[in-house]
Amino acid sequence: MIIKFENVSKKFGSTSSALSDVDLRIEGGEFVFLVGPSGAGKSTLLRLLAKEYIPTSGKILVDNIDINKLNSKETLIYRRKLGFVFQDFKLLDDRTVFENVALALEVRDFSDKEIKKEVERILKLFEIWDRRNLFPQQLSGGEAQRTAIARAIISKPDLLLADEPTGDLDPQTAWGVIQLLNEINSWGTTVLMATHNVEIVNTLKRRVVYIKGGKVVKDNKEGKYELH
Repeated sequence: MIIKFENVSKKFGSTSSALSDVDLRIEGGEFVFLVGPSGAGKSTLLRLLAKEYIPTSGKILVDNIDINKLNSKETLIYRRKLGFVFQDFKLLDDRTVFENVALALEVRDFSDKEIKKEVERILKLFEIWDRRNLFPQQLSGGEAQRTAIARAIISKPDLLLADEPTGDLDPQTAWGVIQLLNEINSWGTTVLMATHNVEIVNTLKRRVVYIKGGKVVKDNKEGKYELH
């Protein structure tokens, strides 16, 4: 999955510009950190790629297809190739861990037998199988985030978008989440992660795209950058 942003801008209202003339190319299988101050445009970039927002101008191409020209049915098929992990987890409070993760397969019409097998496999891999019958409010922050990531990747997405997934976690738990994302990337999934965590960025040594004021101001493929 090759991703290209070509002169992409996004405005909210007549004056507020979240992104301005962004050019960016991401190769399939890359792990890319999006860094920069709050309000820089990191989340906007991710949501544009998820087609939750439409660019004010410019093109977003995924495998040479302009995603903003997709109709509703094509958009649904496109989004099935994506996984999305949020800082606030967005788990359903009235569903158990098992049910939250299973939902990602239910909407894709997997059989009950397939769902049971795949959910058990992923929850054991993420070491939360013993929490499968608990509800989100009964989980620790790390367990909730593992559940959210399991739900995002159980359908084997080509692209995982992670928006500050470690923001509210203690350092040890945050690093556990990063190790999971790193493992997912080793399977061939492209990972695009917005973060403020300097230590994680500089320890993992992956590509770093620095965004400030809605513009890409540095693209460091050496995997180290000090956040300002």
